Amino acid sequence: MKFNVSSTKLFAQLQALSKVIAPKNSLQILEDVLFDLNGTQLTMTASDGETTIRTSIEVENAEGQGKVASGAKLLLETLKEFPEQPLTFQIDDQNFSINITSENGTYSFVGANGNEYPEMPIEGGESGRIELPAELLLDAINKTIFCTADDELRPVMNGIYFDMLEDKIVLVATDAHRLVRYTNTSVQAPAAMNFILPKKPASLLKNVLAKEEGNVTIIFGEKNARFEFGQTLVVCRQIEGRFPNYNAVIPQNNQNKVVVDRQTMINACKRVAVFANTGTSLLKLALAENQIKISAQDIDFSTSAEETIACSYNGAPMAIGFKAPFLIEILGSIASEEVVLELADPARAGLILPSENEPNEDLLMLLMPMLLND
Repeated sequence: MKFNVSSTKLFAQLQALSKVIAPKNSLQILEDVLFDLNGTQLTMTASDGETTIRTSIEVENAEGQGKVASGAKLLLETLKEFPEQPLTFQIDDQNFSINITSENGTYSFVGANGNEYPEMPIEGGESGRIELPAELLLDAINKTIFCTADDELRPVMNGIYFDMLEDKIVLVATDAHRLVRYTNTSVQAPAAMNFILPKKPASLLKNVLAKEEGNVTIIFGEKNARFEFGQTLVVCRQIEGRFPNYNAVIPQNNQNKVVVDRQTMINACKRVAVFANTGTSLLKLALAENQIKISAQDIDFSTSAEETIACSYNGAPMAIGFKAPFLIEILGSIASEEVVLELADPARAGLILPSENEPNEDLLMLLMPMLLND
């Protein structure tokens, strides 16, 4: 078979596909990308055995049809050096040798029989289906994925929980130290349904949805979830198990409320965190009337730092400790100019909220405190 294709167009598609390929695979063919030519449509598939992504592009001067698997790394290393130009692919259907002809040269290598590439998972039945804008899904993943865990003992925490209700959709992620709950009321599910999306396919969707403008259809069954948008299909295995009752861990009636400029607090926390103990990364926030004193120290190296920033606070004086990287990351994931800290006491989780939410959105961040020595 034979076809012509734009070098930059093909490279962009392969770059997105390659992110699913694992460094080590149980099957050697999973290090390849599957090419399937049918008419003028070239369909490309990549997989790691649990997550599969498939996308299609139009090619020109197509002759014949068939399947061939080609090494993803070799193709990417070759294509990234090409300026925009047409490339001619010629594939021998008998020995699967591949010849790429450019304006100035020819590149030859051997592929593998495409019929040996694993089939995309097929779900026996459909448990639920929902359609939502790609922009909304991308925003929701961006605001939750950083809180997912890497916990072999509790795999349900290693992904994003999709809790779809008849009046809203809720995405939740937690690593037991932090929790983020993203709610959007502009999309409703036909019925209550839920599943846990693993971190890797969530990260993959984060990359490919950035260029998508239409809607995404999410279809899920007992084991797999499918994301369909444009010319792309992502199928992944869900995480099995029951996600924790996230609403039960969110403290209510927090009497101490602080309103502070988000960027000012991020900058102060970053500067003071340099002086924190490298083992604990403990930051102490001491609240007084209309001010927060942020401090850190490392007794082992006799270093310390403190900064006082202005805020809006009229509660009783209190001090609470947080892990610096977690606090900075949470503050950095909020878009509003000001944030609200809702605190009950130094031993209970603190809530960090945007002062103003986007339309139809409700974003809540929770951070567990650290024990203060004094």
